Amino acid sequence: MQHQAKLAEQRQRAASREYEARRRAVEQANRAAERAQAAATRASEADRKRLEKEAIAAYVAAMQAGVEQRNADLQEQYAEIDGLLSATLAVDDFVDLEQLRVRVQHPAFPRPDLRAPLPVPAPIPDPPLPVQHQPAAPTGLFGKKKKWADAQAAAAHQYAQDYYVWQAATASLPQRRAAQADQYAAAEKQRQLEFSRVETRYAQESAERDAAAAAQNAELDELISGLAYGAVDAVQEYVSIVLANSVYPEWFPVSHSAVFDPSSAELSLRVSIPGPDKVPTVKAYRYVRASDEVTSSPLPQKDLKERYSGVVHNVALRSMHEIFEADRRGLIRAISLELGTETTNPATGRETYVPFVAAAVTRDLFMELDLSAVVPSATLEHLGAVVSKNPFSLAAITPGGVRKV
Repeated sequence: MQHQAKLAEQRQRAASREYEARRRAVEQANRAAERAQAAATRASEADRKRLEKEAIAAYVAAMQAGVEQRNADLQEQYAEIDGLLSATLAVDDFVDLEQLRVRVQHPAFPRPDLRAPLPVPAPIPDPPLPVQHQPAAPTGLFGKKKKWADAQAAAAHQYAQDYYVWQAATASLPQRRAAQADQYAAAEKQRQLEFSRVETRYAQESAERDAAAAAQNAELDELISGLAYGAVDAVQEYVSIVLANSVYPEWFPVSHSAVFDPSSAELSLRVSIPGPDKVPTVKAYRYVRASDEVTSSPLPQKDLKERYSGVVHNVALRSMHEIFEADRRGLIRAISLELGTETTNPATGRETYVPFVAAAVTRDLFMELDLSAVVPSATLEHLGAVVSKNPFSLAAITPGGVRKV
């Protein structure tokens, strides 16, 4: 499954690169046309005609680039639909069920910051004991004694104030330290509560992930065990996984349903494909300069019929090939296939199923085929299949004419 998904991803990336390259070419051509037109508008009368010609040429180039992109997209669609059978031959359709086993990968704990206790704040230090500074000696020739007395009085007053502040700070230390301790304890308690809440939720979610994985793995074990014994449900489930893993173009979805008969080891397979209206009908696009229009030429009716018939034949062989190749145990000894499309009955206006192919093929007979070198219509005839002569016109077959193996 991973291999096929990777191949599909590679094809998608390649197609995306081609599409982007074509898109850039169109954008460049459009920008050139816009620049030329703008230059023509700004130019003098002498240059106007020349620039108008350049603008027209750039516009025509942009239209041609758009047409080339549409034709490239169209050819890509045709290549996809014509290669429906060859696309599956390049891959191994076997599905290793063990690769479907779920291995739980829990996300990282969302709040690792809550695991460690909060850092203990540094204790509030004792305030430094105030120091009484001696004033500087007064200067000047007069009043030194009074100046000295005033300076000493000011220093004593400042010391008294500093000492009072120190006493108040010292007296408040126990209360401040207690408040700091209480604040830390409250914050730490909040951290522990939040950690407990987050841890509990994470553990619950992890347990749910483990339980979901265990349930899926138990179902997988049941499937593997049932497949080993050829149980009907297990065989049908495995076939559905194989066919769901089959990569078809997004615009051309194919669906399957299967029923396994253990008494005959035969798988009854019903395949539903899109109707002929889903297949492109355009041969090519062309830009007509005279009318400034993009026109399309239709595919001849003969080509339409042959292409849709090819789709029918390729999908029929592809579906049987994928099942037989994926069934390495050989549990399915034969396939009874019916392929058709769901469409609106023009007579009743209601949805109806139109069968195009009915075939009953043994494993031994089918495995003798080299599908890389066959003509699918001839192969179906070789296998004794009943095939619509004109699926494009919704000509149905009568599948009852095909005998079960």
